[in-house]
Amino acid sequence: MAKQKQKKTNKNEESLEAGRVFLSRSALFGMLDRRIYVSDRNMLGRNSYACVYANGQIYLNKDVYLAPKEWAYVIAHCMLHLAFGHFDAERMPGYAAEQPDGSCIWKVQCNRAIWNTACDIYITKFLWDIKFGTPVHENPVNLFQMALNDERKIYQFLMERSYPEGDTRFSTLASGQCDMIGLDQPLVYPQKQQNQYIADFAYALAYSVSEAVSEAGGHHQKSKPNTPARRAASWFIDHYPLLGGLAAHFQLVEDYQYCIKNEISVAAISVYDEEIYLNTAVRYTEEQWRFVLAHEYLHAGLGHHERCRGRDPYLWNIACDFVINGWLREMQIGSMPEDGLLYDEKLCNLSAESVYDEIVGNLRKYSKMETLRGYGKGDIMGGSLKKAGAAVSMDEFCKNALQQGLEFHQAQGRGLVPAGLIEEIRALSMPPIPWDVELANWFDIYFAPLERYRSYARPSRRQASTPDIPRPRYQTFDILTQSRTFGVVIDTSGSMEAQMIGKALGAVASYAASHDVPYARVVFCDAQAYDAGYVSPEDIAGRVAVKGRGGTAMQPGIDLLERAKDFPKDGPILIITDGMIEERIQIRHEHAWLLPMGGRLPFRTRMPVFYFE
Repeated sequence: MAKQKQKKTNKNEESLEAGRVFLSRSALFGMLDRRIYVSDRNMLGRNSYACVYANGQIYLNKDVYLAPKEWAYVIAHCMLHLAFGHFDAERMPGYAAEQPDGSCIWKVQCNRAIWNTACDIYITKFLWDIKFGTPVHENPVNLFQMALNDERKIYQFLMERSYPEGDTRFSTLASGQCDMIGLDQPLVYPQKQQNQYIADFAYALAYSVSEAVSEAGGHHQKSKPNTPARRAASWFIDHYPLLGGLAAHFQLVEDYQYCIKNEISVAAISVYDEEIYLNTAVRYTEEQWRFVLAHEYLHAGLGHHERCRGRDPYLWNIACDFVINGWLREMQIGSMPEDGLLYDEKLCNLSAESVYDEIVGNLRKYSKMETLRGYGKGDIMGGSLKKAGAAVSMDEFCKNALQQGLEFHQAQGRGLVPAGLIEEIRALSMPPIPWDVELANWFDIYFAPLERYRSYARPSRRQASTPDIPRPRYQTFDILTQSRTFGVVIDTSGSMEAQMIGKALGAVASYAASHDVPYARVVFCDAQAYDAGYVSPEDIAGRVAVKGRGGTAMQPGIDLLERAKDFPKDGPILIITDGMIEERIQIRHEHAWLLPMGGRLPFRTRMPVFYFE
């Protein structure tokens, strides 16, 4: 019985998801913002399809089965309540009340249930007319002898005929329930503001009609030239040399269907694909698009996609957004959109790394921030790492373009640039510290170079021509071998390539030998731990046999090493892994992690993390 119920639930959810996909591909409804949440009958009730809240949230009942096109119809019904402004006080029945100062305001006075029914009838007629999806309601034209082209007239008609409140046959909820939640508090907008859903729907309707006419005429053109975003990009090329090189290189992809599929609310960038994705449903001015494009160009030019390293990608993206937006406001490039961009005066003049540390220390505040891509998603997208045959890598190109742009920008006196941004751009020209140098510095902390002194003690060197004259030699003070050793725990699971393990072991062996470490304790870890005992640097580099190559479990190997009686209590441990290990590991000894470039630990650590290429 449980399996049968599970299959039924999966079938319902698959059909619901197919309906959402069908809706997203619509030229009319695909461009509209929608906040859809999947719920169940405990919230919506039995035989209920969906409901819509005044704040724009739409809840769907996954326990009810509908065909995909029927689900598309139901979702469109809820979206049209928002697009037609049915929650707005100025559109609901009422009267104009005169104020003491002589002005008038609109007072809502109506039966909320009958108003909901009137709106349902109007939407049902509209969806029947445009033939969208598969209707779950009958055509109201067959029931009402009047023109169903105005919600207020429909409301008046129903009130005059004492239409029963419980007759909700055109609702998306079960019989007797209103599908509009929040009518008891009609929406009132401040001066110079409007219902964004209405504006978006008007634009989408005009665009869909234009697309249909163009396609019917045989001259359908998918890309739209001379958009505000393209004019903004041209402005950088013509007038702003700091970012002109990057603007000329990156291609703008204005495709709302792609943005919907990848959940891009405003914009996102893929550095390696050399593309910036813009959601055409967002109607920013040219000044606002300048700000957005400059934001994405700086992501690429400053190498934020590669500087993430082992950090959480989303939190790192948020940190970079705070820094970039602070610079752009100071530079006064374009106009910063009022909604959806991260800015905090307290975080100005800080580096992205410093802001990231601040965010990690206050996750409750920063974990649900909204980037240009949307809630919970970073606008720095992945892509194919490198283009085959490219003489210069994309990372190098972005750095060079930004550096040369800064030089030309300052030489031409094209405007002031924040000192923090200049410092970051110039830092790009400095080569990064190689990982092997960082590893050598870690060895220096625990294994200081041994002090050498000249000694004439025998056996000393002799020269064949003068065997009676002793020659001095350098030697070190006698020390215990046990005091100069460290542990190496190696992840030998199937995800670790042999070449990767060999490169890491080779570096460890060379530094162990150069720091006069006679032996290192080696432990291999896959599904279980394999103790290789104390191994000399020469054997680590050449003749050690790697064991395991199964699953991954690092904790047994670390426990084996820490509990070993012949391993020093203060001996450091170097752990070599690709990051695909347990989410929680306990280590008492001082330690460091050695990961391949692009690897990431599944937890936060205060210990050093080195990345080898």
